[in-house]
Amino acid sequence: MRTALTIAGSDSSGGAGIQADLKTFQAHGVFGMTAITAVTVQNTRKVYDIQEIAPAIVKGQILCLFDDIDIHAVKIGMVSDVTLIDAIADALAQVECPPVVLDPVMISKSGYALLKEDAQQALIERLFPLAEVVTPNIFEAERLVGHTIASTAQMQIAAREILDLGARKVVVKGGHAGDAQATDILYDGHTFRELTSPRFATPNTHGTGCTFSSAIAANLALGHSFFDAVSHAKTYISGAIRNALDIGRGHGPTHHFFDLYARAGMVDRVSPTAPASSEE
Repeated sequence: MRTALTIAGSDSSGGAGIQADLKTFQAHGVFGMTAITAVTVQNTRKVYDIQEIAPAIVKGQILCLFDDIDIHAVKIGMVSDVTLIDAIADALAQVECPPVVLDPVMISKSGYALLKEDAQQALIERLFPLAEVVTPNIFEAERLVGHTIASTAQMQIAAREILDLGARKVVVKGGHAGDAQATDILYDGHTFRELTSPRFATPNTHGTGCTFSSAIAANLALGHSFFDAVSHAKTYISGAIRNALDIGRGHGPTHHFFDLYARAGMVDRVSPTAPASSEE
């Protein structure tokens, strides 16, 4: 069985972080494992607090898994501190590393800073060179490149600049752009491609960025090429958003198992939404 490791924070509400990653891996038939970087106090409304895991424990989680199990892809999510970034980079440098998908998580939907100010440069210097794919949304891309992004042409410019920071491939996500269609820019250093999907009228988009990057990692673990992996992931996240779950009083989660529920004849338990939001 193909496997994937997520290195990320825990979401107590179950919609984002390692919980979303594991659900996404399983939905793709990929066995998921975790190296937990932080425990968050959060629900569908906001992040209230974060307790980081000791760097030595994070590093130990990674190394013990690689020592025992063949791992076919790695996804890196929330790593808020320089010492955590160093621990992850040091661990991955000691193993035969499969494709790494880096989701540069910087801020929560409620506005809580998930990446410390002094950690951004460490993220770029230590983890970008290890990443096969980096998946910033527009706001994260703007922070990485230092200028506003207001069009697909500017998304392409940002993609080039992000590759110059050390990544091999990039997906600049357009879900925050506010257009009628959500357009992502894919760039492998040679070719640009656009992936477009309709927006869906739902407030329940918690964890979409985590889910999308994990879906890319799962598809890479299954042996798909970069462009195919992202295309499959885009189809998956669009379905998960379209069938988002109305759980909690804030931003509910996407439905990670919408397709499995449909095949099992459980469609009546899902409330599809109408076209008009997309991924983080």
